[in-house]
Amino acid sequence: MRPPRRHRWLPAFWLALAFGGWIALVRLEIADLQDAFETDARIAHRLLSQRAVQHDAILATLALLQPPDSPEAGAQRLPALYPQILSVQRRDAGAAWPDAALAAAEAQSRALRRAVLADADFAAGRYRLVRAAQPASFAAQFDLRKLVPWPEWPMDPQRSPVAVRLEQGGQRFTLQPGGDAGGPWSFDFRKHLETDSQPFDVVLQRSVGWAELPWQRMVLWGLLVALLAAAVHWLLRQRAERARAEELLRLGQVARLDALGELAAGMAHELNQPLAAVLASAQAARRLLDEEPADVDTARTAMRQAEEQARRAASVLARLRRGVERPSAAAPLQPVVLQDAVRNALYLLEPEFSKRAVAPQFEAGAEALAVQAEPVALEQIIHNLLTNALQALDQVPPNERQLSVRLQSQAGQGELTVGDSGPGIAPELLPRIFEPFFTTRENGLGLGLSLCETLAANMGGHIGVQARSPRGAAFTLRLPLAA
Repeated sequence: MRPPRRHRWLPAFWLALAFGGWIALVRLEIADLQDAFETDARIAHRLLSQRAVQHDAILATLALLQPPDSPEAGAQRLPALYPQILSVQRRDAGAAWPDAALAAAEAQSRALRRAVLADADFAAGRYRLVRAAQPASFAAQFDLRKLVPWPEWPMDPQRSPVAVRLEQGGQRFTLQPGGDAGGPWSFDFRKHLETDSQPFDVVLQRSVGWAELPWQRMVLWGLLVALLAAAVHWLLRQRAERARAEELLRLGQVARLDALGELAAGMAHELNQPLAAVLASAQAARRLLDEEPADVDTARTAMRQAEEQARRAASVLARLRRGVERPSAAAPLQPVVLQDAVRNALYLLEPEFSKRAVAPQFEAGAEALAVQAEPVALEQIIHNLLTNALQALDQVPPNERQLSVRLQSQAGQGELTVGDSGPGIAPELLPRIFEPFFTTRENGLGLGLSLCETLAANMGGHIGVQARSPRGAAFTLRLPLAA
């Protein structure tokens, strides 16, 4: 099992997903604002064009009806009916216009047979149209400020951020001031009025500021993505914890089987000697009985039976020992990277380190250190050494707990050293630390280190222990380097 990487990619995942959503929300908002701007622009252009066409119609009506030139005439009542008309002038046949602009416009109107712009003073907010006719021609002056039909206007002239103006010949007249939001987005609209007599451009402009972005939806999206990232993190963590528990369970099962094998092997070793003594005694008794005159035949038979039973017991123990031999002892060796094995063991014991407030220090070179080993047996050894170190650290205050794992190569062997700052091992006990059933712990079986030594020996390695200064112990596992 390879320890999973920390979920360092989750912040990047959250940032990428949130940033993508924010871009989409901003683009949608900008598109909506642009659609609304273009709709308002088309409506404004249509309303202003209708007014301009209305002006042409008014002058055409005057030219056609030829109202009498008197104060009560219909032409003089037009400003009351149309507020944008400031005044109406009339030139009868033989009379002259008060200025040359009107005269020139009349001549052009006569040629074009439509109303013609005489002049436009955007600074004063006025312009004049002339319509040539017989027997009298008419001129009307219009107020640009009253050109807009505000009841039908699609925007609030005081609050709308859209600026609206008329442009003609370098002049500009502002109908609606709008505002500069100072943002990086802007929309523009420009189109001529739908009449040739009033060649004005209708210009609309709008800028979109940062404050107009959908911040509330963006914050909600960020929170939603954060919740999603948290859920993914929780699921990955649950999966990692489950995998860690399964690995520990497997390692524990293997360790128990190996401990059982070590126990059986120890029992066989311990019982073989007394059984051999019984066998020798029985053989001696048989020889002595052979020299006595008493019931020699019966004694001989009994001793023979005892001898047979002893041999049978020895045979049973031998079979038991063969039956409980560790399968891993015959497992093929293969190159195993010590760094990976140590990291895996540290990962599996991470909850134990956290519970004891121990921060293990792992020292290893930059290059992979591969040894010839059986992977499961190597995991068992490292796991046992780390567990023993943690149990030793339980006996010292938390602020004095130190645990280190150091890897190095020396003389064709890979060395793994696990050191702790626990109470250490008494010098007189060091030679016995790997004996079966020898333990310094109150409830220990004394088989863990013995098992480690056996496993190391089966892999062609060796395990040793030494005291640390000023306190603690260091176990060193040496295994042949992989070719």
